[in-house]
Order: sequence, then C-alpha cells, then structure tokens
Amino acid sequence: MFYPLTVRDFLDRGVHVYPDRIAVVDEPDQPAPSLGELSYRRMDELAAAQAAKLDALDVPTGGRVAFVSHNSARLLTSFYGVAGYGRVLVPVNFRLSVPEIRYIVEHSGSDVVYVDPERTDVLDALAGTVRHLFVLGEDDDLYLPGSQPRPWADPDEGATATINYTSGTTARPKGVQLTHRNNWLNAAVFGLHTTISDRDVYLHTLPMFHANGWGMPFAMTGVGAQHVVLRKVDGTEILRRIERHGVTAMCAAPAVISAALDGAQNWDGETPGRDRVRIIAAGAPPPTRIIERVLDELGWEFIQIYGLTETSPLLTINRTRAEWDDLDTHERAKNLGRAGAPALGVRMSVDADGEILAQSNHNLEAYWEQPDETAAVQQGNWFHTGDGGYLDDDGYVVISDRKKDVIISGGENVSSIEVEDALMSHDAVKEVAVIGIPDDKWGELVTGLVVTDGADVTADQLIAHCRTNLAGYKCPKRIEFVDELPRTATGKLQKFKLREPFWTGQARGVN
Repeated sequence: MFYPLTVRDFLDRGVHVYPDRIAVVDEPDQPAPSLGELSYRRMDELAAAQAAKLDALDVPTGGRVAFVSHNSARLLTSFYGVAGYGRVLVPVNFRLSVPEIRYIVEHSGSDVVYVDPERTDVLDALAGTVRHLFVLGEDDDLYLPGSQPRPWADPDEGATATINYTSGTTARPKGVQLTHRNNWLNAAVFGLHTTISDRDVYLHTLPMFHANGWGMPFAMTGVGAQHVVLRKVDGTEILRRIERHGVTAMCAAPAVISAALDGAQNWDGETPGRDRVRIIAAGAPPPTRIIERVLDELGWEFIQIYGLTETSPLLTINRTRAEWDDLDTHERAKNLGRAGAPALGVRMSVDADGEILAQSNHNLEAYWEQPDETAAVQQGNWFHTGDGGYLDDDGYVVISDRKKDVIISGGENVSSIEVEDALMSHDAVKEVAVIGIPDDKWGELVTGLVVTDGADVTADQLIAHCRTNLAGYKCPKRIEFVDELPRTATGKLQKFKLREPFWTGQARGVN
C-alpha cells in the first residue's frame, strides 16, 4: 500500500485527536481583527473555508497563493487551507521593499495575493498583476464559511506545496520549490530530534515565512501542541508570553536570542521558563558566550540546527547529549557552538574545495523556473550549500566560512551582489564591494566599501538611497569610503582581502 505524504496529514491528526483543545492563540495586538483562541476543530473549519474561497475564485490545483504577512493565525491556517488542498503557498517576507515583493509575486505567477494591513503600500504596485488582491482582515477576504471545499482529487507527495523565496548569489531572489514530501519529512525529523509532544506550547518567534517556520507549523500541529502567535519580536514581550502561556519551545535567529537576554536584564524576578524552555537556534553560529548566557542566565536548553531554505531546512542538529552532562557550562557551550551532527536521513560531506555538501529527503525539488540554477546547486546528486567547513572528529559539521556572496544578518540571507547593485545605482558611486563583518547582535553586519567619483556624498545618503529599493535588513548598516578595491590581474575583486582586517582574531570566517 502506498499513501502519499501531504501536509494536510498534520492538521488531520491534530483535529482527530484534539478537536476541542486550543490549537492557536492569535496575536492580540494587530491591525487585522485578532482571531483570538482557536480550537483544533475551528482551525480545521477555517482551513476548509479558505479552500472553499479559493474554489470560488477558480484557483486551480497547483495555483500559487501569496501571503505578505507578519506572523498570524491566518497565515498559520493557510499552510493547510492553501497547500493542504493541493495549491501552492508562497509566503513572502513582509520586510521586503515594494519592488522586491512585486518581483516575487510576478515571478511565482501567483493567482491570489493576501496582504497584511501594514503593507497596503504594495497594493498599487500589484494592481493589475494578479487576478485577486486582498487585505487580510477586510471584507471576508480569506474564508467562505458554510461551504465545503472541493477535495484534492489526486494527492501527490511530489507536488509543490510551498515556494519560498531566498536571497542568494544573484541579485534576484530564487523561488525554492518544496514538495509535500520535503515538508512532511523535515517536520517529522525536526520534531523527533527536538522531542516535541502534546504537552508543548510553541511560541512563534520565528517568522512563519522563513522556510515555513522551519517546519514547526506542521510538526507542532501534528502532535496537538498549542501555537502562540507573536507578531513582532520584543525581548520583554517574549518573556511575558512565556510566563502567560507556559511556553516550552521556540525557534530563533541569534538576534532574537540577544533580545531575550536583554529583556531578562530588567525582568523583575526569576526569568520565565527556567528549566522548561528549549530554544532552537539557527541562521548563524552564535558566539560561545551567548550560548553560555542562555544556559546560565535564562536557564533554557539551547539547541542549534543548521540548514537552508533549500533543505526545508534541517540538515544537522546539535543538542546536549548524555556524554556532556559532567562538563561545565563553558565546555558544553563550546560543544553546542558547532552546527551539529547530521539529522536522521541526512548525509553530509565536504568536497575538495572545502564546500559542505548534503543529501536528504528534505532537499528542494528545484528553483522555480530556474533550471540552470537548479542543476548547479544539485550537481552530482549533492546539494551544494555554499558554506565552507569541515567534519570534526565527532562527525559534527563546523561552519568556517561562506563560499557564496551571502551575508547572514539577523538570521536573514542577504545577497551582497544585490546590495552592490543598489549602491552602484547612486551616481556618486564608482566602485563598491559589500561584505559581512562580525557583530554580536546581528551575527554579521552588512558593510559597504565604496569608491566614489569624487562627489561629496555621505554614508547616510547612500544608506537612504538603498532603502528606496531594498528591504531595511538588506541595507548597509555601515559604509566605509576607500580609495580603491583590491583586484586580481584579471580584474576580479578579492573580497577575502577586504574581509581580513575585520575578521582578524576570529576563530572562523562567519559569525
């Protein structure tokens, strides 16, 4: 017997076993009306009503539905209301600029676009480019209550479930096609390694658009855990939600961890969640000292994973093991600073050039409508991560540098080429190189090294210029004016020479 794996399975089990349990506590403070507390039964009804609405709009199986949204219960149910009924969810980073969002919507060929009330600035740019355009929370935009949706006639685990756009080595983002099988197996393996259960309360500190919330919208639903939606990251508010809802788990980029640590400094009394919360980190290897502070000051379990949007994302996991129980905090933190050991079903290797390669059932199907890029990244039946590193004596992956022109700042990928293009569009800029430099809060700071044509231009003016075309997190936080940029005899830019003075004394070339 063969039964296809689809993301619908997770909600089917949640509503079958826990129909009257609270599934979701929506963000109370948002511009769209909050959905409040939803039971698993109600979450299932909303997903069906959403699918019925898409039926009424004549969105076919395989049709793309884009969401430009902060974390919300509406976005969470859409993983099931859209992908669960055979259509393709395109979760878009709400921080992107208007031109960036328009490019993704057009490139994905989305039939329907739902926009958060805080991003109505994109409406004019999208008008006429899609068949249906709605603002979330207005005019019954999302659901068609009382109607039964058409069932997915021929469920296929090889069908595309989501297209997640990621910045990479090109100036344009690439659409990562993740199948139902990719998402299903990633969620199951992720949940296994992080020991989730129906006793968990999961706080959505991680944006759901980011690699589909790393699979937790699926995994936590499948075990009947409670989802607590956090719309905007604030360290003190994270601690309040942990205290109020009994949160036990969350996923976070290093910048979110720093925000929680900052919030704890002014917290009155014992930090909420001590000896109860486990925080799962990824995006960049945090410094050992940050891990120590999580263990000592917060009293939370620290788990590190490594992966990319293209790998759904789980490749490796690093969690305290029994053999480390007698180590002091510093030694445990050093061990936890590695990317981790391969997750179940994942094979890791390092090629002759020091690039980390991976094989798994989680790896992308393809880049949407980019066959050449797909062939390059999957050459030799290995996924080429673009990260440099090695496997240590324990078989753990250690990331030492990045071979691609990608900067990871605050857990988000930033294409240095894309930022260079934005800076070069300023009349005063003659040459430019964009690099990442170490920063305790953001991991890496987007930094532009600029050669001007002699015109009188300031760093602030160049940063402001970038903001007209780029999301804020992509814009340089620092501009250095230089007389020239080092190049080879053939004119190739030598970025390693530009990075060198900033990274001197660092144990590795990433932060």
